Amino acid sequence: MNYELFVAKRIISGKEYKSSISSPIIKIAITAISLGMVIMLIAIATGDGLREKIRSKISGFKGHIQITKYDANNSDISVMPIDKNQNFYPKFSNIKGIKNIQIFANQVGLIRTKTDFEGIVFKGVSTDYDWTFFNEYLIAGKIPNFNQKRTRDILLSKTIVDRLKLKLNDTINVTFFKSKTSKLPSNRKLVITGVYNTFLEFDKNMMIGDIRQIQRLNRWNENEVGGFEVILENFDDLEEKSVEVYNEIDATLDATSIASNYPGLFEWIALFDNNTWFIIIIMILVAGINMITALLVLILERIPMVGILKAMGSSNWSIRKIFLYNASYLIFVGLFWGNLIGLLLLFAQKFGGFISLDPATYYVSEVPVSIDFLSLCLLNIGTLVLCFLMLIIPSIIITKIQPSKSIKFV
Repeated sequence: MNYELFVAKRIISGKEYKSSISSPIIKIAITAISLGMVIMLIAIATGDGLREKIRSKISGFKGHIQITKYDANNSDISVMPIDKNQNFYPKFSNIKGIKNIQIFANQVGLIRTKTDFEGIVFKGVSTDYDWTFFNEYLIAGKIPNFNQKRTRDILLSKTIVDRLKLKLNDTINVTFFKSKTSKLPSNRKLVITGVYNTFLEFDKNMMIGDIRQIQRLNRWNENEVGGFEVILENFDDLEEKSVEVYNEIDATLDATSIASNYPGLFEWIALFDNNTWFIIIIMILVAGINMITALLVLILERIPMVGILKAMGSSNWSIRKIFLYNASYLIFVGLFWGNLIGLLLLFAQKFGGFISLDPATYYVSEVPVSIDFLSLCLLNIGTLVLCFLMLIIPSIIITKIQPSKSIKFV
């Protein structure tokens, strides 16, 4: 009879320890693994979700890469125009992974009401603009239609609308400051056709409208623009694509990524990864230590059984495998419940949004969740392997057990 297999099945089935003194220790170990997995899942999903949400908001306003004149020293004002007829517009022929290229121009202005005023940056765009971002955060009205011959429609942030006590479809007076081509301030009457809210700093002063308004203000022709925004298919390619774009454009132009334009904000976002890794390491250590404790209790509780197996000719490694199989089974149980509870909580937050955040601090109104099943699988495999490896060393205690002494009190 294969006594090792018989004993292994008995132990793994739980029949040997359900009524023993090791039962509470084993339950604590399983609970520790489950809670650790829940915390790791939440840390990864919310960290990734927050990072993706903030990155998408920033790129929604500024694009992933901006192409401008080298001597344009103020990013909020389009001083030197660029000819729209470039080799890379409307598509880079030698660069893959680019979703869209869109023209833009910026001008500083002042919205005036009867009782108040507010400084703004008027961002002019055209029919090639990707409205995916603003469609998501549009809270009232509609996106302006730039297919008309002339339009005064604009998008305005909820921050400015509330501060100036404006409402949808109001006509506003905007004064644009002088530029190199126009020495006197110019006034325009524009219509609020849409209101958006993203909770970002850009909300405080950004107004979106027709680029032809800025071209007329600056006395540019229809082929002169302030710059180009490049939208990538994958944000993770930002650094690589920035270099490729820079190498493809004319020597008089410059290409800068949003990461280089807003380094402080992206350094803050990078801290999410550090925090996530710290949590993962701590949780795996806690789970591993609990499993080591449970394994040691199981071994010490069954010293007579180990002695009998040795006396019958079983090797040290075959006996160690019995306990390692048992410990692996307990790890699987903990991972199962941890994944089940963790995913239920994450999906509840994703579709219910019951946990909110302060938008002034985190730029989002609720905790965002991003569930990547590849990361989920790697996390489970990594936890299982690391916990199992941590159990191999304490199982060496089995080799120190002598049959003559261990079976004396059976």
